Amino acid sequence: MLATEALANIRIVLIQTFHPGNIGSAARAMKTMGLTNLVLVNPREFPHEDATAMAAGATDVLDQARVVGSLQEAIVDCALVIGTSARDRTFSLPPLLPEACAEKLVQESNQGPVALIFGRERMGLHNDEIQQCHFQVNIPANPEYPVLNIASAIQILCYEMYRSLDRQDATHVDGVGDDYPLVDDLNQFYTHLESTLNHVGFLKPQHQGQTMPRFQRLFRRARLEKKELQLLRGMLSRIEKMQPDASDSSNH
Repeated sequence: MLATEALANIRIVLIQTFHPGNIGSAARAMKTMGLTNLVLVNPREFPHEDATAMAAGATDVLDQARVVGSLQEAIVDCALVIGTSARDRTFSLPPLLPEACAEKLVQESNQGPVALIFGRERMGLHNDEIQQCHFQVNIPANPEYPVLNIASAIQILCYEMYRSLDRQDATHVDGVGDDYPLVDDLNQFYTHLESTLNHVGFLKPQHQGQTMPRFQRLFRRARLEKKELQLLRGMLSRIEKMQPDASDSSNH
């Protein structure tokens, strides 16, 4: 795949951006490094003259930006999702530094869409949003003031992706042959898993809200391949056929 095609598969996703000017600055930061695929999740105001002014010569990125209503909608067809986070999390994901993050995104963009997620200017990503990611990336900064403007963070990570293209041979990329499922495929698996666990009486109503997110984090860390996911789906279907419905037996 050509470098330009790989970059086109890298999706920069901004969640609920408050200041329209930051959207324009993000577009400019992207275009300087060859990226053009911008997705906005519930921006406060867009289109907006401030976004256009701050984009300078990158208004084409704004013109083709896609506005969606949820993070799920933004990443449903992606096989790799990386969230940016400067905070310690109760449920942390495998961490990446910017260079490793860029290499992973560029490598897997040769196979299909991937996404890099940026949260709100003041609050970043919510826990339920970071849990929809496979990895999280943190940009090292002065520990006494580790505050980066969102456009600056985008610029740094887009720069690392641009550099990564120079380091990687487009005809031989580590990881080619690994066929990862899309986010939508994983979500269907999680629904199937929850149904089966309810079927056999494993999930307890008082703990269900904690148990399923833990399973989801486990499988995201494992980075299941498509064939492995199909194997698990087949196993769940077999269990459901063999095991009587626990909810039925509890009613007798």
